[in-house]
Amino acid sequence: MDNRTRSEPPQVEPTHMREVLGHFASGVVVVTALAPGGPAGFTCQSFSSLSLDPPLVSFAPARSSASWPKIRAAGRFCVNVLAEDHAGLSTAFARSGTDKYAGVEWRPAPSGAPVLDGVAAWIDCTLEHEYAGGDHTIVAARVHALGADPSRAPLLFHRGAYGISLQD
Repeated sequence: MDNRTRSEPPQVEPTHMREVLGHFASGVVVVTALAPGGPAGFTCQSFSSLSLDPPLVSFAPARSSASWPKIRAAGRFCVNVLAEDHAGLSTAFARSGTDKYAGVEWRPAPSGAPVLDGVAAWIDCTLEHEYAGGDHTIVAARVHALGADPSRAPLLFHRGAYGISLQD
């Protein structure tokens, strides 16, 4: 094909991308650690299983996150899969400049990182790799311990809200 007849693909508007990709329901996690200045954590929707051998998971904190550098420095952290009644926890850990742990019950994972009370599952990890990913950092983490409560349903995020909504 003649390169002179090729055109650049159109730019995707961020608001349109967010709206369209909001049709993909995602779980909600809170990544926690005992950082040098005290416990740290942030809410994240971009979490997934990555590999069984070796055992790896991935998530993508925003490059603007104030919490991720603290958790990175700790090197050990816990991914908490929020349960369906944890919308308040999700909101609290998404805010900057607040005491995210105020009134939050937790117990230590084997690494010492906080396992939040009542989560559907938890995954205790260490940092394996980081990759640039636009306005986010893609993190690959090695899993060292994990557990789940099968009686707890996960918190889902869909079309900009918690839960599944099929209404337009």
